[in-house]
Amino acid sequence: MPDQSEWEKQAANLLKSELKRRGVTYAQLVEKLNAIGISEKEVNVANKLSRGKFSAAFMLQCLKAIETEHLHLE
Repeated sequence: MPDQSEWEKQAANLLKSELKRRGVTYAQLVEKLNAIGISEKEVNVANKLSRGKFSAAFMLQCLKAIETEHLHLE
């Protein structure tokens, strides 16, 4: 069974994959988050994704902001 850091890495990779698939940069993500009322800075988003330490709520906010309807977990 994966340990906590492996789960965190998997979550970060999933979100980064969705961003890449849609051609969304961190700067564009920040703009899209702001458009739905979520205040973030690009450096904070980059840090969260590089560390893999962010809440499920943050992940859902990002996915909503980039209009993700389906996730591929594999």
